[in-house]
Amino acid sequence: MSAPTKHVVILGGGFAGINAARQLRQPNLRITLVDRQNHHLFQPLLYQVATAGLAAPDIAQPLRHILARQRNVTTLMDEVRAVDLEKRQVALEHSTLSYDYLVVALGARTGYFGRRAEWEPYAPGLKTLDEATQLRRRMLQAFEQAENARDTSEWSRLLSFVIIGGGPTGVETAGALVELARQVLTHDFRRIDPSKAHVHLVEAGPRLLPMFSPAQSEYTRRRLEKMGVKVHLAAPVTDIGPSHVQAGDLRIEASVILWAAGVEANPVTQTLAGVPLDRGGRVQVAPDLSLPGHPEVFAVGDLVAMTDARDVRVPGVAPAASQMGRHAARQILADLRSKPRQPFTYRDKGSIATIGRSAAVAQIAKLRFNGWWAWAMWMSVHLFFLIGLRNRVIIFLHWAWAYCTWQRGARIITGTQAPAAPVPPVATTQQS
Repeated sequence: MSAPTKHVVILGGGFAGINAARQLRQPNLRITLVDRQNHHLFQPLLYQVATAGLAAPDIAQPLRHILARQRNVTTLMDEVRAVDLEKRQVALEHSTLSYDYLVVALGARTGYFGRRAEWEPYAPGLKTLDEATQLRRRMLQAFEQAENARDTSEWSRLLSFVIIGGGPTGVETAGALVELARQVLTHDFRRIDPSKAHVHLVEAGPRLLPMFSPAQSEYTRRRLEKMGVKVHLAAPVTDIGPSHVQAGDLRIEASVILWAAGVEANPVTQTLAGVPLDRGGRVQVAPDLSLPGHPEVFAVGDLVAMTDARDVRVPGVAPAASQMGRHAARQILADLRSKPRQPFTYRDKGSIATIGRSAAVAQIAKLRFNGWWAWAMWMSVHLFFLIGLRNRVIIFLHWAWAYCTWQRGARIITGTQAPAAPVPPVATTQQS
């Protein structure tokens, strides 16, 4: 007699959710994967969409396509509202799901340290394709508005960009944006000189990329400044307005502001009654990634705060999320086979961040790499983790073409809605 079918609900189609679903290829399991989007997104390359290096479809794959051959998976495009741990139910916007096992892999969103309502309208984050395409639109529009402006005093503000946060997202976006202005667009305009654009990188801490060694942080700072980025360290932001950033005594007038300084867990974690959360809303899980008191529920990925079995703090990066998704799935399979569960152990494969053309930093165990070799490693790692052969081929060709010609093909401005951060009207010589 066959074992009864168990229903596993997976919330989130990111690295953790996809890897959990793929691990559960069992005929006695019925899997429902829920995500508010219809695609899996390769977030590490979002900044390239924002800076016109890649098109949005290049870094995304439809979830249904990814899981099409796994017949025990049903994919739902829906919004998760709440989780009722006692009733073992998930409330969605359009329905309610009951589960035998639940994997919560909803990821993180941009965190504003308690100032979301004030700052998010002027300084959006970079976590979704919508945010990336909106940021690209606003960046390219700034150059177009400067070309149309007859009052040259407006050029400085329109061609000033501020990126808040000196982590990988901030560093990579700053490097890509200054290359866009000084290399890609330099011959495209007649009234303005795009190479005179000001790209500011503002970091509250004493150095960039704090997860890397101090020497690599200093290399990153020097390299960015050589490229033309104005780096401001030990400059915590105190105020953000429609066209300015205040960091202590430093005030920067800008047309585009990007917030890349923090993350917080998906707000659905607040509905997990009785489950301990940290200050950022991240779930504090048991060693096997289950929720304390609820062994049938697992939390994985960026919304988890934990130290693993070897006393290693698990970072919020794609490799860690993938490992956690697979581990949670293996514990479900262990239950079905009446085998004991195992604690999660994070396998740190190193950290890597690109700065710009032919420049990156990488650390693998005790090894440190800077410059071209680290950049080549960065490209190889990102191509490897991309889902889909088509995306890998297209992105490799884009990168090869951009390296040889300094050209970026995703510079089309689309959309008619107003920018998220209002840009004040351009002044002219006839206005008082």
